[in-house]
Amino acid sequence: MRRTATCGELRASDIGKDVCLEGWVRFSRDHGQLRFIDLADRYGITQVVYDPEDVPAGIDKDAIIAAMDTFSRESVILIQGKVRARVEGTAVESNPTGEIEVLITHAELLSKAKTPPFEIGDQKEGVLPDEDTRMKYRYLDLRRTEMIRTMEFRSKLVHLARVYLESQGFLEIETPMLGRSTPEGARDYIIPSRVHPGTFYALPQSPQQFKQMLMMGGMDRYYQVARCFRDEDSRKDRQPEFTQLDMEMSFVDSKDIQDMIEGMVCYIWKGLYGTDLQAPFPHIGYRDAMERFGSDKPDMRYGLEFTTLTDIVRDVPYKIFQTILGEGGIVAGLCVKKEFGEVGRNEVDRYIKYAKKCGLGGLTWMRCENGVLTSNITKYFTPEILENIRVALGAEEGDLCFLIAGPWKATYEGGGLLRKKIAEDLGMVPDDVFQFFWMDQCPMFEIDPVSGKYDAFHHPFVLPTGDLDDPNCGGACFDLCLNGNELGSGSERIHTYEMQCEVFRKLGLTDEQIEEKFGYFVEALSYGAPPHGGIAIGVDRLVAILLGKDTIREVIAFPKNKKAVSLLDGSPSVVDDEKLQELQIISMAGDFDIEDVEEFNPDE
Repeated sequence: MRRTATCGELRASDIGKDVCLEGWVRFSRDHGQLRFIDLADRYGITQVVYDPEDVPAGIDKDAIIAAMDTFSRESVILIQGKVRARVEGTAVESNPTGEIEVLITHAELLSKAKTPPFEIGDQKEGVLPDEDTRMKYRYLDLRRTEMIRTMEFRSKLVHLARVYLESQGFLEIETPMLGRSTPEGARDYIIPSRVHPGTFYALPQSPQQFKQMLMMGGMDRYYQVARCFRDEDSRKDRQPEFTQLDMEMSFVDSKDIQDMIEGMVCYIWKGLYGTDLQAPFPHIGYRDAMERFGSDKPDMRYGLEFTTLTDIVRDVPYKIFQTILGEGGIVAGLCVKKEFGEVGRNEVDRYIKYAKKCGLGGLTWMRCENGVLTSNITKYFTPEILENIRVALGAEEGDLCFLIAGPWKATYEGGGLLRKKIAEDLGMVPDDVFQFFWMDQCPMFEIDPVSGKYDAFHHPFVLPTGDLDDPNCGGACFDLCLNGNELGSGSERIHTYEMQCEVFRKLGLTDEQIEEKFGYFVEALSYGAPPHGGIAIGVDRLVAILLGKDTIREVIAFPKNKKAVSLLDGSPSVVDDEKLQELQIISMAGDFDIEDVEEFNPDE
């Protein structure tokens, strides 16, 4: 007899049944004549017990004891027995199987385990081993209930997305993993070709061009749970390989795409939580988001918004402000209400230091006392200007005001980091609140203020919404955001050969470079491409946010660590010279040791 029930399945209604369970020995307790084992699998834990007084006649008790003597913690065992009620007063309400136990009539060791390097059973907070140990023994870490539930949640989320998209006429289509290296914003992972020495494939940063060519092929609605690869520094929300829910639609505009995604997200939400998610999602323009929250993916679950003060302080004889304004910079303010908590002078000094780490040249502060703003710099401001600042920021008695100044983008980005830090310190960020929204009205290009070089705000396939010669030309692109995180970027795409080449030229590519890097793609556009667009949503990031995880490493079965290293299998690793010779590659590894890899970008 093999397994007749899982370790999380049996209930009081099963009392009297003969069953067979298989699983891992999570804990064992020897009380002399009585022996107890917590038997675990993915589904739960069932207590099994050897009770010699209740073992039926004809059962070899010595064989049971001999088998149990071979069990070690985390060994895989088979148990046959009869379901019975636990002794009165010993039921465990927190365990779904806590009313019953299985009286052992047969025990068998299937696989003996060494002593695990850390406790597998459910841990109290702070008891878990360090992350690298968990990554090295990930197959053990995955046995923990928290990891099991995380993988189940992720699987259900992806399943619900598939069900919804299939119901809307989407086709799941795979795109190549081996393709051409093209400039898409991050470094490629490249794969040498043995058949064509000196040439390389690239692993996809995303299926962007292929999914657009599927639209050119008439597929109309495509989706894919796509594996993507980017050779960039690891962070809490980045991995060398990650998963995105990728989709594309023909004959649509931005609203069509957004409506489809809102429908899908609401369907997923209902399936996960059994409640309705409020839709449609709110929208905020890129410039509005930056100037109010200091971010293009702002956390709007709390206030603490910036107010532009540039015009109010334009004539202030404060040298720092005058220099910045003379160079086309801005001044903005943030009011920290006293009701959120006292911020003393020591804390102010710490925020000033933090602001410098965020790229701000400094931080000016004022406090509202006796109805006026005071600080060591207010001597440079007239009473009228100080009152205008106070009114603009809505400062009341005891409130603290921070002023930031500098170039538009860098200053608001640094201010956004400061805003987030203050909100976290003062406990302003609400728990269990999920705010989805769209960030749109994006620019087509970002222009380097020094070189004047154009770069794509999203990517070079976005459909422009204005004159390309206008530096403020917009793009039909948008981001789906959640709680201060970008979940995915979408856009309407360029669907004509002429416009795509014009955008490439605007980004500095010559006709020869366009042909070399994107010739196959622009040629496809020349054969009649429908208006189309799409979006890609980060699965790892979405799951991590919904489950309240600090890093996407917690929601990926086998992630790389902070150093982009897999401690489980030791990759990346040196390849034998013989294999390299087949590829006509010269080894440059030398005495390589994975432990010597420097941590190039810590989460902090």
